[in-house]
Amino acid sequence: MTTPNKATVQTDPENCDMQKIRMEIDSIDEKIVGLINRRAELASSIGQIKAMRGEGIFNPAREEEVLQNLLHHNHGPLSNSNLLAIYREIISSSRALQHKLKVAFLGPEYSFSHVASMARFGQAVEFHPLSSISMIFEEVERKHVDFAVVPLENSTDGRITDTLDMFVRLPQIRICAEVRLRVHHHLLAICSESQIKHIYSKPQALSQCRGWLSKTFPEAVLHEISSTAAAAQYILENTEGTAAIASREAAVRYGLRIAYSNIEDSPDNETRFAVIGTHDSKRTGRDKTAIMFQIPHSPGSLADILNIFKQTKINLTWIESFPSRQVKGEYVFFVEFEGHKLDEQAKMALELLSKFCDQLTVLGSFPLAQLVD
Repeated sequence: MTTPNKATVQTDPENCDMQKIRMEIDSIDEKIVGLINRRAELASSIGQIKAMRGEGIFNPAREEEVLQNLLHHNHGPLSNSNLLAIYREIISSSRALQHKLKVAFLGPEYSFSHVASMARFGQAVEFHPLSSISMIFEEVERKHVDFAVVPLENSTDGRITDTLDMFVRLPQIRICAEVRLRVHHHLLAICSESQIKHIYSKPQALSQCRGWLSKTFPEAVLHEISSTAAAAQYILENTEGTAAIASREAAVRYGLRIAYSNIEDSPDNETRFAVIGTHDSKRTGRDKTAIMFQIPHSPGSLADILNIFKQTKINLTWIESFPSRQVKGEYVFFVEFEGHKLDEQAKMALELLSKFCDQLTVLGSFPLAQLVD
């Protein structure tokens, strides 16, 4: 009787390759953890130096410099937006070791203002959702929060009147950074598409999706509500025949199904937010300056102002007028231009403007922001 040979164990080459790759990933992760913590230690040391100098923890100019350096060295396969998202949280966590910032925004949570706040500050901060823009400015003025994020303008609907009004009322508040957020609207629902009879959202969101809504749900009744996130909350409790227009983050937070994605009429729909506080931002070489002024109510006065920017070769990036609440028939003008207020051209322009304007307020200089998609 012959004894059978012991079975030879066959090694799967693909499994061996996968195991080697996983071991290399584990080794890299170990190094990354050590380097991130070392980076955090160095950031804390800088925070101690700032504290001795009486400087604030949040430095948008320096953070913008760090992010620009990262983009310069990024050769993939990670996209720039993915890399920035990773480092946003690394910076946020390092900053929180020194001081956990209090940041206000127009709530509730997972509104687009909240999304913009997370894009600027990361999640290692103490967020304060507030119900109105006036409350946000007042909390900054009282120093109950360190910073706040307020909508400034939308590429479809234009200026945000409430924000401009509060700059007029509290001109001591400063713009220290900006957030440019690509706004994607999604139709959220629990019921089926055929059952949708009522659609809820913020007036601006309904406006930005007006064409799509008229084609896709021509018979649905549109209801205005305080915010996109509030609309998502509402249909969570009133599921029958209802849908909401809100962010993807709101869908995830409230467990709602995305029935349709990216329903905004303009694919380039963007909202720009101002980060406001009580401190100025340092120069980066890629800055903008925001000013607010009133001029004599006389022929050619605005032309004289605009000619100053032409003479000093400064490019305007934004101009808005707002009715004065003090004098009927007169206006407050908001202007943004390229450059920092400490640049020689900007200083020359501001000096000339002060001679022509009845009132002139520099709202702040701040780094140009990358578009968050």
